[in-house]
Amino acid sequence: MMGFRPSCATALILLVLSSTLALSYGLARYTFVVEETPYTRLCSTKNILTVNGQFPGPTLYVHKGDTIIVDVYNKANYNITIHWHGVKQPRYPWSDGPEYITQCPIRPGGNFSQKVIFSTEEGTLWWHAHSDWSRATVHGAIVVYPNNGSSYPFPKPDEEFPIILGEWWKAPIMEVYYQMLQTGGDPNISDAYLINGQPGDLYPCSKQDTFKLKVEKGRTYMLRMVNAAMQELMFFSIAKHNLTVVASDGSYTKPLTREIITISPGQTIDVLLVANQEPDNYYMASHVYASASGVTFDNTTTTAIIEYAGNYTPSSPPLLPLLPYYNDTAASYNFTSSLRSLASAEHPIKVPRDITNKFIFAISVNTLPCEVNNTCQGPNGSRLAASVNNESFVNPSIDILEAYYYRINGVFSNRLPNFPPYIFNFTADNLPSYLDTTKRGTEVKFLKFNSTVELVFQGTNILAGTEHPMHLHGYSFYVVGSGFGNYDPQKDPMKYNLVDPPHQNTIAVPKNGWTAIRFRANNPGVWFMHCHIERHLTWGMDTAFIVLNGKLPDNKIWPPPPDMPPC
Repeated sequence: MMGFRPSCATALILLVLSSTLALSYGLARYTFVVEETPYTRLCSTKNILTVNGQFPGPTLYVHKGDTIIVDVYNKANYNITIHWHGVKQPRYPWSDGPEYITQCPIRPGGNFSQKVIFSTEEGTLWWHAHSDWSRATVHGAIVVYPNNGSSYPFPKPDEEFPIILGEWWKAPIMEVYYQMLQTGGDPNISDAYLINGQPGDLYPCSKQDTFKLKVEKGRTYMLRMVNAAMQELMFFSIAKHNLTVVASDGSYTKPLTREIITISPGQTIDVLLVANQEPDNYYMASHVYASASGVTFDNTTTTAIIEYAGNYTPSSPPLLPLLPYYNDTAASYNFTSSLRSLASAEHPIKVPRDITNKFIFAISVNTLPCEVNNTCQGPNGSRLAASVNNESFVNPSIDILEAYYYRINGVFSNRLPNFPPYIFNFTADNLPSYLDTTKRGTEVKFLKFNSTVELVFQGTNILAGTEHPMHLHGYSFYVVGSGFGNYDPQKDPMKYNLVDPPHQNTIAVPKNGWTAIRFRANNPGVWFMHCHIERHLTWGMDTAFIVLNGKLPDNKIWPPPPDMPPC
């Protein structure tokens, strides 16, 4: 198999469904075709990746346990992959989507039929591009309804709406990406945040396109929220209205009513909104939660409007909710740590108790030597990097799944340390500069089939402590514990929640803190794990678990499809 390294240019795609996006009972087939579309935002026009000429893309509707086929045709001039975020794809990693992990990208003029297998997921998930930074506009929601004969574990809302948070740059997103790679520093910050593709009327040239959600007093609405932003955790609120969380990451939660929620990049949250205020217009608003010291960020606020039905003169401007200050770590952590699984008879949980694999992964922002005479824009002329246990991940030129399946040597190594190679006060205010530098490699971790895993993500204060929304492909995991400072393996497990921990696929590790997750490795295949802050992923805060086949036929990876994109 010959290695092929794609152009770093972005893949421009248009996903066009071959049939209407009706509810899918059993097998349904869709076609995704690639194009680019001119879009105008913030007084300027540029070409972006779109789906059916829409941004965000169309919402896919399925039932629990469905399987669909998506025929992806790349009619653009660049490479592309599509990932089904939160879909476990049991025994079928071939369609998972991250480039050079489970597939090589679809080349211009190529195509790939992706089988998307839903199993235990219920609630809201999403799909997005997983090549370079093309997911900035290539994304959309997935609604997974209960299967036939089942219902929601809460009163059925009167209507449902996707609410997708995003980011917008006036410059083409790949120019932002290339500049970051070239300079070795932080990327340019975005020019706006978005709600359902619209910045909102606090930005110039945006009032006429502000997203409006029309409601009737006394009715209940489900907002299926997705944070598709590239770089930032977000606070979200609606003026004078409470939000009741009922699900996150495709799993139901105990109802949690709050005025403000925090949602991480990659995370989905389902909330119920009761239209119980006097008829008027009310802003929903979102702005960044950014805690890293000395790191610039887009400090603007995106808005949409809740518009009550009826005859009245709306307030002008609408009432704006009070959001937390941008670095309010307590507000963010309080929300995230309050989520609990529903853990009912109809929706039971199975937290692993006897753990066979214990790992501690230190996750850090680091540096690497600059290739050209210390002229990079990282600290002291270095290049910014990121790591897991001091290993900064490097994408190979042949995808890891095929290398593993066909036993191709030299593509990856199984040398990722189980624990941090250097033990120090990970969250100290001042850390010695020699800890800044990491090393590069394509290091993964093997797991025996049906083994159990406890993984502690330990944040560090190297360069700048901040949150890291860690996402695991192929699995949901139980978030059994979290806290600030250094994880204590003697004391902290005594405080684990093994009764009703949230069941998620993405979890924000708190700034200068730790988070413990557990899962059973019962899905054979190659499964990517990475930070969902896009620059951290690009810098190397990622790895992969290779879950080995079990002994029984239904414990083994399915054979690959015949049309896997070639390397």
